[in-house]
Amino acid sequence: MAEKKTNTITINDVDYTEDQLTDQQKHWVGQAADLERKIRSGQLSLEQLNVGKQAYIQMLTASLEASDEKVAAE
Repeated sequence: MAEKKTNTITINDVDYTEDQLTDQQKHWVGQAADLERKIRSGQLSLEQLNVGKQAYIQMLTASLEASDEKVAAE
């Protein structure tokens, strides 16, 4: 017979099994885990936005330098 896998969560260096938690505590664990996933996703999105912003700034800078060189050559 297959053994039932017990989920364990560690809070303040104390391990708890799922069956030791109340329904409300399980809800809070789920909420905290969901927020952690959203934080990681938000951090990834912020990194992508910053890289994109930097790319646009580099393109703008290159364009302005090319324009300045064209004006100087005239």
